[in-house]
Amino acid sequence: MARKRVTVTKESNTGRNQKFHDNYTGADMSRPDFVKQIENGNYSNYHVRNINGVKTPVSNPDGKSNNNLD
Repeated sequence: MARKRVTVTKESNTGRNQKFHDNYTGADMSRPDFVKQIENGNYSNYHVRNINGVKTPVSNPDGKSNNNLD
């Protein structure tokens, strides 16, 4: 199985993903930073949803598990 591109490194008490790590580049990102990178087109396997008024990174539905955020 291929290495996941992005992993979640911190969640809030409610389970919202807060910190992310790019396993290919070594970059650590906050949720707003990751959202900005997705919106700039730097992570094509992910998109942004507005969940309860908060921009939230999510993986694209594609039937693959190696790009899921967990």
